[in-house]
Amino acid sequence: MATAAERKPVPDTLIDKIAALPDGRVAEVEDFVDFLRQREAEAATAKALRAAAMMASEASFAAVWNSPEDDVYDSI
Repeated sequence: MATAAERKPVPDTLIDKIAALPDGRVAEVEDFVDFLRQREAEAATAKALRAAAMMASEASFAAVWNSPEDDVYDSI
């Protein structure tokens, strides 16, 4: 997925379509955009939490992962 900096500007046609909607519908579009932005923010937070949990557990599992008994699995 392209980042905000990589995306092209919003086409004027989309802005024109939104502007042509009745006020109530424009508010719905705005609410939907806010919903999408919130969902993206929550996904980014969840991704960061998963990464932090992996990093935090890495030291705990190091003794298990680095045991001589499991060296055979390193070549798989």
